[in-house]
Amino acid sequence: MGKTVNSGYIIFLAAVSAIGGILFGYDTAVISGTIGIVTQQFSLDTIQQGWYVGCALIGSIAGATFAGMLSDAAGRKKTMLTAAVLFCICAIGCAESRGFVQLVISRIIGGIGVGIVSIVSPIYISEVSTAEKRGTLVSLYQLAVTVGFLIAYLVNYAILDISETRTFASGFMNRLLVDEYWRGMLGSGIFPSLLFLIILFFIPESPKWLITKGKGQAATNVLSRMYLTPEGVEREYETTKASIGGKTKSDWKELLSPGILKAVIIGSAIAILGQFMGVNAVLYYGPEIFGKAGIAGGDALFSQVLVGIVNMLTTIIAMFIIDKVGRKQLVYWGVSGMILSLIMIGIYFSCGGRLGLGNGFMLTFFLFYVFCCAISISAVVFVLLSEMYPNSVRGRAMSIAGFSLWIGTYLIGQLTPWLLENLTPAGTFFLFAGMCIPYMLIMWKAVPETTGKTLEEIEEYWKGKKKA
Repeated sequence: MGKTVNSGYIIFLAAVSAIGGILFGYDTAVISGTIGIVTQQFSLDTIQQGWYVGCALIGSIAGATFAGMLSDAAGRKKTMLTAAVLFCICAIGCAESRGFVQLVISRIIGGIGVGIVSIVSPIYISEVSTAEKRGTLVSLYQLAVTVGFLIAYLVNYAILDISETRTFASGFMNRLLVDEYWRGMLGSGIFPSLLFLIILFFIPESPKWLITKGKGQAATNVLSRMYLTPEGVEREYETTKASIGGKTKSDWKELLSPGILKAVIIGSAIAILGQFMGVNAVLYYGPEIFGKAGIAGGDALFSQVLVGIVNMLTTIIAMFIIDKVGRKQLVYWGVSGMILSLIMIGIYFSCGGRLGLGNGFMLTFFLFYVFCCAISISAVVFVLLSEMYPNSVRGRAMSIAGFSLWIGTYLIGQLTPWLLENLTPAGTFFLFAGMCIPYMLIMWKAVPETTGKTLEEIEEYWKGKKKA
């Protein structure tokens, strides 16, 4: 980052904020190991099963909707603290649920936390990062999401193994890990939730937010820890101050100005389309999909662990190359690979038996799909959304894009069981492949390359003051 920047401190700030991604990933993925037993215990039909999976997404939609306004008003740090508290309530509530209704309410509360961190954590990281390393540091958040996925898969696998091989003298432990082991899977989220809550107290408020609120001295104090020279502090302060034009309040009307409105529409489009390319169907219903391919029980959960490992390792690769290769190039190559792998999976389900294709064929392309997705749209989407909008309205604008993302995620969570049953697994994967095409076209025609640009330079582009 250069000798004028306290790179270690900036990485620390980004890493702490990124822990919110672990909660996002855990809460999103842990559900996959509980669907079968919860469905059986509460006698759920397919609609209720979709509601069990999708209820947390309703919370996420609500959280994403007001996260921007809350973070613009109260600050990024306080908003993340709110999310951490909600995660703790969710974990305890799920573990102690006395019925399906209480379980759903607890999941909705956790979903609100997920929606909040999906907006505010990337914003915070973007605002404390330098232009040269912003892509890498915001990708820390996506890496944390994949770590959360992997932790959830490993916890599910471990608890399932315990439930099949052990018994405990304690009735509480038997209930938590054996008889109703879904309680242990969902309740284990208390550990990363407490970690996030505690460590947030060790980071300051975003300096850009402080400047937009007219808190110049507080912003200078934070910047003095981030930059090693008075010149660096002053340059960052004055650049941010100039970009807001003296405004100290977020204005919804600014979102309707031609350039910014275009950015909001484009951001919303790539956010919602990304969900219809199959990624969350894989994360939520992986074991069920593997079951339809003839891989069942513990083998299905182990295959899901492989998905988590590939997802995490690929995201690490993406972190190191996103600021070198560029956002758009990663999308072009990655989405092309996603289309190929989705078509191959569709072929396996439609005529794999006649062609003599085994489970290894399906699992190979399944993991290749995860690789292509993780190195492209999953790594890029939060980076792009966190850097597309002006300092003065970043929280509100990203809430709109986040709302679109979670609407798409909810629809996929609700529709996937129906699609697998009525459109067949083959038709479902062919549909996902087709949805990749409009995403690619929007990235090609409407989104500028933002690699290496400051947030203020990107803002000038959308306002028509600077070429891409």
